[in-house]
Parts: sequence; C-alpha cells; structure tokens
Amino acid sequence: MTRVDPLRKLLDAAVEGNDRALSELVRLTQADVWKLCTALGSRGETEDLVQETYLRALRSLHSFRGDSSVRTWLLSVSRNVCADHVRRRERQRRLIERVTPLAADAVTPGPVFIDEMIDGLSRDRRDAFVLTQMIGLSYEEAAQALGVPIGTVRSRVARARIELAAVVRQSEAN
Repeated sequence: MTRVDPLRKLLDAAVEGNDRALSELVRLTQADVWKLCTALGSRGETEDLVQETYLRALRSLHSFRGDSSVRTWLLSVSRNVCADHVRRRERQRRLIERVTPLAADAVTPGPVFIDEMIDGLSRDRRDAFVLTQMIGLSYEEAAQALGVPIGTVRSRVARARIELAAVVRQSEAN
C-alpha cells in the first residue's frame, strides 16, 4: 500500500501560488532543514543555509516530480546547499593559500596586492574568477550571470588560476 505524502498537497498548492500553503510547508519542514544545515554546514552559517535551501526549493517547486517524499526532496536540496557551501569555503581557503607566499620571511600579500593581482586579469577571466572563487557562485550560475556557456566559465577560471599562480611564483622569486 502506497503512503500518501501529507506535504504533497501543500507543495502542489504552493506551486499554484498559494502563499499560505507555502508558509505551512516551510513551518512543517523547517526543523528538519535546520537540523541538517546545522550538522552539515559551518558554525554560524545555519540561518543562511536554511534560507538558501528554501530559495532553491522555491525556484524548483514546479520541477518536483514526486520520485520521493516532499520532505526527502527538500532535505536533498538542503544537503546540496550545504555541500555547495563547504565547497565554496574550501575554494576560498585554497585561494588564500595559493596567493599567500609560503616562504616564512616573505611579506604576506595584503588586500591591496591581492586586488592588484585580480585586477591584472583580463575582464572576462576576472569576472569568471571573482564570481566563482570569491563570491561562490557555481559555474552554472556564473555562466548564467555572464551569459556564456558553462565551459567558457570553466576555461576562464582555469586560465585565471594559472595567471594568478604565475604572479605569486614571480613575487616569491623577488
């Protein structure tokens, strides 16, 4: 016997524009989403992760196929939000490590040096790099923002990384 998903009616009503149904859906699922974001996210970031979960879910309500329960789908969205958050923080950490000289006696590049390095990139590469590596957009989101294919964003970011690494190596040699 198939169990009826009590949240499905709320989701369907929310898709039709019923704000009350949407509010009730959030109310009934928020505790689980909050717990998952607390467990998978970074300390102090839970509220932002929960908000991002619901924003992503709202954007894709119409695409819910019903392959799983609404709660499972929403927790999957939440897990992806948290995973993206962790990847973004890891990229930021690696970027900082790359632009910081490893030599103990080297002068640590301050914000001005880093800004100058990034400003030295071509506009296309700088835009792709800043959107994905500093702001944390996914490559897909950056592609949409820039109006270019995702592969173009990937290649621009890769080339920007190569240029920035060369600048760091050159500054370490001096």
